[in-house]
Amino acid sequence: MAQGTRAEVIVIGAGLSGLTAASELQRQGIDVIVLEASPTIGGRAKSTTTKLGSHIDLGGQWIGHGHRRLTALIEKAGGTIYKTFTRGLPLIVRDRRTVSIFSPSALVSLLYLAIFEVMSKVYVPRRWVALTVDKAIETMAPTQLARQLLQLLVAITSTADLANFSMYSYAKTIPLCGGLIDMMGTAGGAQDSLIVESTGIATSMLAGELSREVLTDTFVTSVSQHGSEGIKVGTASGRQFHASKVIVTVPPPMWKNIKFEPALPAERLALQRNTRMGIVYKAFAIYEKPFWRDGLGAEILVLDDPAFGVFDSTSPGGPGHLCILVPGSPAHQLDNLSAGERRDFLLSRLVPHLGRRVLEPVDWHDKAWHLDEHCGGGYVAFPVTGSTESILPMPHGPIGNLHWAGTETSTDHPGYIEGAIQSGERAAQEIVRDLRQVRNGEEQ
Repeated sequence: MAQGTRAEVIVIGAGLSGLTAASELQRQGIDVIVLEASPTIGGRAKSTTTKLGSHIDLGGQWIGHGHRRLTALIEKAGGTIYKTFTRGLPLIVRDRRTVSIFSPSALVSLLYLAIFEVMSKVYVPRRWVALTVDKAIETMAPTQLARQLLQLLVAITSTADLANFSMYSYAKTIPLCGGLIDMMGTAGGAQDSLIVESTGIATSMLAGELSREVLTDTFVTSVSQHGSEGIKVGTASGRQFHASKVIVTVPPPMWKNIKFEPALPAERLALQRNTRMGIVYKAFAIYEKPFWRDGLGAEILVLDDPAFGVFDSTSPGGPGHLCILVPGSPAHQLDNLSAGERRDFLLSRLVPHLGRRVLEPVDWHDKAWHLDEHCGGGYVAFPVTGSTESILPMPHGPIGNLHWAGTETSTDHPGYIEGAIQSGERAAQEIVRDLRQVRNGEEQ
């Protein structure tokens, strides 16, 4: 398909926020070009197919309870939604032994989380902006087990480096995401449901609906806006694009790769400077059948360093999918291992609980998001300790003809796919409103 270099709107980033915005704009009769730095679309939603023909998501995958936008999008794409398999409470493992959820240390951890959730909704002390989550847990948790459990639960829900993430930032995020119980829950929570065909069914549909093909492998290096001349977008290849409006969906820490002319205002420069991308390693072990369901199931929290969570992502009638998440800075311990070494290391720690069959997956897929050159990390950017200007939702008001999207800017479930979709809808609505005002003014 022939591609021009001029459109009314250019969208930078073909993740779900960018594709949603482009789809909404086109529906309103507005010409759009989408530019994507990586070879594939999807951004922090990355789907693939296993050797057994099943589909998995190496990026965002769950549909949380009440995530109506993502649910509607999957239904529109013809996807099949199913409930995440759970037996109610996860198995807690430490030193290769099972720890009861009703042990004193575990109960104390749950009590602290309940108190913290109430405070997040009622009163968050301003002084917490200088208190790291790591330090807070170390100070208040009475046992090592309680500390390890709290650290893993917070890391799974934030993917942040807990030594550089403030209690203030985390507390301010919780009400936007439905509360801690929702964020940490499976049935009825943020991990409520999955998609048989993966999120790829939605990204492919959105991209396929566009009149112009998404331009992948197109790394944006500059964005220049000069009054009535419109906006010029430069790329690493030297190719230039022109538009009246631009939507930037790239997360703030990755703005460093783009030169803005004129320079961004001080508050946006501070936003770029004082945010970091999340750290997370995700893997899938694929088996002919989910054999673990004959026992206690495979919803497990492994507290030994590096701590990780295990989830049963098997679709109805499909092959067995074990999903493994190593969140936060402990994920760096896997960076220098080969794929085979990572597989053997992680699966070997599940043998005492799932048996030796866990060591023999038919297939293995993994992704270290913090090593991704285009996303920079996942699943969400977080403010560094001491920062207040980058609390979620991050600032996203238009700057001239530059508009901003991305899950970090969402007022509803920032950090989730639901938030990405909401931000894309909001940015598109801003532009539609602006262009209508200009056209009405010209007609008068």
